[in-house]
Amino acid sequence: MARRRRREEEHENHERWLVSYADFITLLFAFFVVMYAISSVNEGKYKVLSSSLVNAFKNTTGAPAGQPMAVLEGAPILPPVPIARPERQPDTPKVDEKKAEQRAKMRNVAGDIMQALQPLVAQGKVRLLETSRGVTIEINDSILFPLGQARLQGESISALQAVASVLASSDFPITIEGHTDNVPIATAQFPSNWELSAMRATTVLRLFNEVGVGAERLTAIGYGETRPLETNTTGEGRARNRRVSILIDSNRPEEPTELPAQGLIPAAAQ
Repeated sequence: MARRRRREEEHENHERWLVSYADFITLLFAFFVVMYAISSVNEGKYKVLSSSLVNAFKNTTGAPAGQPMAVLEGAPILPPVPIARPERQPDTPKVDEKKAEQRAKMRNVAGDIMQALQPLVAQGKVRLLETSRGVTIEINDSILFPLGQARLQGESISALQAVASVLASSDFPITIEGHTDNVPIATAQFPSNWELSAMRATTVLRLFNEVGVGAERLTAIGYGETRPLETNTTGEGRARNRRVSILIDSNRPEEPTELPAQGLIPAAAQ
């Protein structure tokens, strides 16, 4: 038994690792062959591709240095696609020039009004103000209405008619605003300062319309005591706050754009 075991040990193959090693070398060789095949570039095909791209961007039929392009017979020729160009925006300088022209025209109208009211301007009863909306002429109501009333005094009618005649020759929108002090009023005709200020503004509006100012250009607003210029704790301040403002508006009304109701209703309410 000892001799047989010794013979088996003598015939045992100790070089079996060479088989695995040979397989590994074969796979490694195949890997490098594949990598080399991938990295090889067909120079002829590369030149054809390069020439095609150059001709496509230059809109030519061929390049002298490259190979001729292969054209398939019967292939449809695509029409040229027009390039969409953005619409030309209006020139900003022209828009600014138009606004400046309107502003100058509006100042001329205000200057004519101030000249017509020169005696009242000298007394401090009329002021001219310029805002982002336009030009505002403030007239103290002490020369227009008796205290607590909306009926024009006789001497103020001629002054307002002179103002209306100047405005009738222009085309600017006119907003007439009535303002009061904070002293409350409660009569049968005027339950509060809201009604008093609104009626005073409407009285001036009606006079302007009678002189020739178009009704579509006229708007009357009553602010009551909500927009004081000075404090109402003194008599001078309250007298200053009682006024009628005539706004010559430089902004033309824009055409309204209707919004779709479907997009404004919340999804939960539908």
